[in-house]
Amino acid sequence: MIIADHISKHFNGIEAVKDVSFQVGEGETMVLLGTSGCGKTTTLKMLNRLIEATSGRIEISGRNISEEKPEILRRSIGYVSQNNGLFPHFTVAENIAVVPKLLGWQPGDIQNHTGRWLEQLKLPAHFKSKYPDELSGGQQQRVAIARALIANPPILLLDEPFGALDPVTRASVRKDFAELPVLRETTIVLVTHDVHEALQMGDHICLMDKGSIVQQGKPGDLLLRPVNEFVHAFFGQQLEDISRIYERIRTER
Repeated sequence: MIIADHISKHFNGIEAVKDVSFQVGEGETMVLLGTSGCGKTTTLKMLNRLIEATSGRIEISGRNISEEKPEILRRSIGYVSQNNGLFPHFTVAENIAVVPKLLGWQPGDIQNHTGRWLEQLKLPAHFKSKYPDELSGGQQQRVAIARALIANPPILLLDEPFGALDPVTRASVRKDFAELPVLRETTIVLVTHDVHEALQMGDHICLMDKGSIVQQGKPGDLLLRPVNEFVHAFFGQQLEDISRIYERIRTER
């Protein structure tokens, strides 16, 4: 579904992404994992041309995306960012309807689909008339997910979609998101720095550092067969921290 072939991005002579290649199969969830500043968000945004690649080639469904108009490309790709990206002067219903209106849907169809997505994402129907600043952070992110998925895009890009939420809300939104039936057929690229989230959601993980992919493969490959000390330390340290927390909780009980 997605092929990135030796893509790079330079900003004012600085290489933010260096010669990155990967493939994402249809219906697969691939995770771009790494610390802040490693190039994972830049890599993600090159897939829908929010950032233009300096070099390399990106294909989606066999088409070179550089040969498509960016606005047409983005209508076929769902996108959710950490800050939700909702239009503050639009109601919830108007935010969700952005892409369907661009695609020429009938008003009745937009209304029906909006109601269905609010229900699937555990939001009350009367929220349609509310504005983003009237909602909690978790509710805003649910609206952003509904907006990204309402047109049933074959590809969904997620840039730290749960990162700005508190731990309890994050777990709740992530659980409801993971249970959406439509995701069984959706190709997903997820950016995160959370090892637990990557292992839980990813079929394939690309661990990045300093703009490059250090190792990629199935979660078990990176955990059990790290290619160098960086990979071992990245997973080992975070998993050790999680283990210590669980052990402390168990002891306190």
